[in-house]
Amino acid sequence: MSMNSTPVSASAGVRTGAQALVDALLVHGADTGFCVPGESYLAVLDALYDVQDRFKLVVCRQEGGAAYMADAYGKLTGKPGICFVTRGPGATNASVGIHTAFQDSVPLILFVGQVGRDAVEREAFQEVDYRRMYGQMAKWVAQIDDASRVPEFISHAFHIATSGRPGPVVLALPEDMLHDPCPMPQPQPYRRVAASPAAADMAELADRLGKAQKPVMILGGRGWTEQACADIRRFAESWQLPVACAFRYQDLFDNRHPQYIGDVGLGINPKLAARIKEADLVLAVGPRLGESTTSGYTLFDIPRPKQTLVHVHAGAEELGRVYAADLPINAGYPEFAAMAAALPAPANLAWVGSASAGHDLYLTWNEPTQTPGDLQMGEVMRYLRRSLPEDAIVTNGAGNYAIWLHRFYHYRQFGNQLAPTSGSMGYGVPSAVAAKITHPERVVVSFSGDGCFMMNGQELATAVQYGANVVFIVVNNGMYGTIRMHQEKNYPERVVGTQLHNPDFAALARAYGAHGETVTKTEEFIPAFERALAAGKPALLELQVEPEAITPAATITQIRAQAKAK
Repeated sequence: MSMNSTPVSASAGVRTGAQALVDALLVHGADTGFCVPGESYLAVLDALYDVQDRFKLVVCRQEGGAAYMADAYGKLTGKPGICFVTRGPGATNASVGIHTAFQDSVPLILFVGQVGRDAVEREAFQEVDYRRMYGQMAKWVAQIDDASRVPEFISHAFHIATSGRPGPVVLALPEDMLHDPCPMPQPQPYRRVAASPAAADMAELADRLGKAQKPVMILGGRGWTEQACADIRRFAESWQLPVACAFRYQDLFDNRHPQYIGDVGLGINPKLAARIKEADLVLAVGPRLGESTTSGYTLFDIPRPKQTLVHVHAGAEELGRVYAADLPINAGYPEFAAMAAALPAPANLAWVGSASAGHDLYLTWNEPTQTPGDLQMGEVMRYLRRSLPEDAIVTNGAGNYAIWLHRFYHYRQFGNQLAPTSGSMGYGVPSAVAAKITHPERVVVSFSGDGCFMMNGQELATAVQYGANVVFIVVNNGMYGTIRMHQEKNYPERVVGTQLHNPDFAALARAYGAHGETVTKTEEFIPAFERALAAGKPALLELQVEPEAITPAATITQIRAQAKAK
């Protein structure tokens, strides 16, 4: 991690609280931040003026988009994403990104401007108590009331955001505190703190694996690195383990690898679900084993699964939270993967060949299905998985359109996938902007539904402003598709509250200064996508799809008929 601790300018050698905060960011290796400006932290903005050569400040159009961008930065780099917002409405808008980062276990530090200390508890202009507001959404929420403690608080924020189970931290900055002097020196740069597996735990894991007949490994969670993914791959290959990835963590293991058997999440392959239920040992490395990954807590019995469960998690508080594991291991994933890669596999493993059979089932499930309409999303995914570079980054928000992406696309290496495990809409656009700003050399493709896009589509302006040449794909079916699907399952033919009247998305993109095209047929997609890539600026493709094509497996008419037959 490159550090630069040269302080920002300070009058008469004494820094203000705002200058000390910016100094601290540089000391801890921060190089990028995302913001919507506000008068409550003008002093910080002024301090950032002096370090523009060392800290890139990305000005966004809405605080939710800024927080999503910080989340995406944290996922891609492993360093805390930095976000600045103003008090009251700014903080409440940003909360969607904090909740997403918490459920995704992403390191992030949100700085919120606050009313002056002399106005606290008077319901002053835009005053909110952030400890109470963010209490269940962040790992730590605090307010810096004493400027001399700024270095201490920032150091603690970096440590807590990155250590154990990573997550977001929120720090409130009273406006007057930012002008007070801060004579305290900066601490040394933070160091991530993680547990390592005990030798006895690894020995027990090897013993249990050696005795298993039908094991499965499930990967997930945040805190992985490229090296950790390589180590866990060596471990899987040595032990010939079938490997699945948890919901929206599909980039932890090459989906083309002969030992990859699919993703364990929403819309799971029924044959994969059956395999996990029938396994005699499940090695879960990283996933929380929450609702999405366990198909609504049905893949494992609560509290004691019938499968032998080895659960590895970076946060000790997560072990035993829902499922009582036979072998709980509190460890960081790089630490665990390095030790697992060194475990010698026995000569005669009972399950040899089972991973290959599981991969064949995955490939069958991975073949695009025919759906109503002239534009086949399965064929779009087939083209993208064949044509995008190995290191392309693909982002998405929430909605049924993402089913095609998760089921038919191949994630090939660590850092390919940005998506919210919380099912939060509006994530696809801002996360892609942050990805392209962070990795301008890589191809970035963003997927949004028509409803999803409209929640943060204004960040197209940010993409244009910073030359973030993302290809934005908007899948337009004229409705909130996921809710409509559930509506038809539970209240067939009683359609209300899910219809959408949309703008011309391609024309909207052109109004922002981006390239924009509309695609209505499968054969139109490839040339349109190639033009988008070659546009030399952000580009948007509106894919108009048949509303009947609500999922790859069933139409609205079929779902409605099944519901009425019950």
